[in-house]
Amino acid sequence: MDTKDFSQAELEAFYKKIGANVKSIRKTKDITQLQLALAINHNSVGHIAKAELYKYGKHFNLEQLYKISKVLNVDITEFFK
Repeated sequence: MDTKDFSQAELEAFYKKIGANVKSIRKTKDITQLQLALAINHNSVGHIAKAELYKYGKHFNLEQLYKISKVLNVDITEFFK
């Protein structure tokens, strides 16, 4: 199996896409960042805000994406489109 080096730019684009999709769906569902943070038992609305923008290298992990998909009532794959 060949291994591939993943550039930092590729990973940043990946995380930015996911964050933008979470933000878009969250806004469509009329849920604030604070409401989302509380619903997924996260103690920081700042993390949600930063992860949506991939600011300071903050991004959502799989567990967070799973919980967010349940709160927003969407299939988790919607974040990757």
